[in-house]
Amino acid sequence: MFSVTKSIEGLLPLPKIHNPNDPRRIELKELEAVKAVIDVKAHSLVRRELWAGLGYLILQTAGFMRLTFWELSWDVMEPICFYVTSMYFMAGYAFFLRTSKEPSFEGFYQSRFEAKQRKLMSLDEFDVERYQELKKLFCPKASDRVSQILGTLGS
Repeated sequence: MFSVTKSIEGLLPLPKIHNPNDPRRIELKELEAVKAVIDVKAHSLVRRELWAGLGYLILQTAGFMRLTFWELSWDVMEPICFYVTSMYFMAGYAFFLRTSKEPSFEGFYQSRFEAKQRKLMSLDEFDVERYQELKKLFCPKASDRVSQILGTLGS
């Protein structure tokens, strides 16, 4: 009878009941608090980068307008605009090759967020492996997505 129970238990993912007073839960809560602070900092830094990028594009467009309509002519600016646009396309393609993410604003945000998060975690000496281990132990379903995200941070 015991071997039948063990066999069924091995086949079915049954939730494990953990001691609610387990000191590792406190450690997980502390790590989650540190990670939340890191995530807020990373989000803030990435948003600042994105606003700076928008400012750059506005200045570039204004400069091209000035050159096109006052300083030079469309005949001169057309090839320049073509090559600048081509460079942006190549940068987007290189971004895709490097990150395997869609070259969109959201893909760029996620890539930059992960990079900032990884950098802040290393500066704060955040133990990603321990966090993943505890998350998997106490929140097995949620830890699948967390380990996917944090797995990319380790590489």
